[in-house]
Amino acid sequence: MTWAAASSSLRLALRDRDSKYTGSFDAVLEAEGMDVPLSAPRAPRMNAHCERVIGTIHREALDHVLLLNEAHTRQVLAEYQDHYNRHRPHRSRDQRPPEAQEQPAVLDGFEPRKLLRTRILSGAINEYRHAT
Repeated sequence: MTWAAASSSLRLALRDRDSKYTGSFDAVLEAEGMDVPLSAPRAPRMNAHCERVIGTIHREALDHVLLLNEAHTRQVLAEYQDHYNRHRPHRSRDQRPPEAQEQPAVLDGFEPRKLLRTRILSGAINEYRHAT
């Protein structure tokens, strides 16, 4: 794939303020019609939250799937996004997914219940729910 083909779908290139990026670097990107926003000055940890999420996506989804093309990649990421927001527990939210409003009901005593498994990403991830 050529640079022209790859850059035709890109709209912006976020970059930090490192001195290795010269004016000619930005000029090439701007000549291709791309916007080049800069990260905040003196904020070395600005990227930490993004890197954390990107690492999670890689470890939990992309490392287990052979991506075929851009459309397949978008499909895999959309399916993982749904899992991440609706089912995956998050420590910062007391083991609730981001879209859950309240904690699940606490069961009194141990009653064996049937579990239902839903395969996500062709079985790379499994979601479990109690059968009703």
